[in-house]
Amino acid sequence: MTDPEIIAGTGDVLLLCDHASNAVPDEIALGVAPELLDLHIAVDIGAAALTRALADRLDAPAILASVSRLVIDLHRETHHPDLIPSTSDGHVIPGNVLPDRGARIAAFHDPYHDALSGMVDQVRPVLLAAIHSFTPRLASAAADRPWEVALLYNQDDRAARIAIDLLTAAGLRVGDNQPYSGKLLNATLNRHAEARGLPYLAIEVRNDLISDEAGIARWTDILAPVIATTRDRCASG
Repeated sequence: MTDPEIIAGTGDVLLLCDHASNAVPDEIALGVAPELLDLHIAVDIGAAALTRALADRLDAPAILASVSRLVIDLHRETHHPDLIPSTSDGHVIPGNVLPDRGARIAAFHDPYHDALSGMVDQVRPVLLAAIHSFTPRLASAAADRPWEVALLYNQDDRAARIAIDLLTAAGLRVGDNQPYSGKLLNATLNRHAEARGLPYLAIEVRNDLISDEAGIARWTDILAPVIATTRDRCASG
């Protein structure tokens, strides 16, 4: 079992980062070249550092995953076919062709979501904010992704609408349920936010913009007030 990273905070926003780590436990043999673990297929590049910086700025509690999405994707339901991906953006993951699905769920997926559920119970947040990043262009795609930042949502878009307007007003190119749709990929927030009636933000930042310290600092300055304003407006009704 790999425990998630927990950051303490006194604020009423709870941050989470499903794809924070590229770590592969010793007992898992993925059969991939080590350099693949530094790519977007293994980790949301820059998302962990951005989550920690936002937690510090907002005095927000946070939970960050400590296992690579190639081992198990914590942002998928346990029945999802890509929970343990056998391929990712054109790369075959040999060790995931016939995985022990139940063992990986018990060792990694369940502890993460149990910990997150416990934090929601303890913190009683006004807002959940999930931090992700996306690659500027998939190897399998014909076009670049032009958005700098995106907000994803499923049925509950009340917080997303606030943040989209704030980011657009700041002159940013904002994806509205792009490059992914939260109608299809929203597992963590469906479970821990929508199911509880909690407003949430699923924030995706293009990973080339947060790949170094300067980028992290810039996007912390951009996102911290957006998250805080969204929290305040959600709290006021």
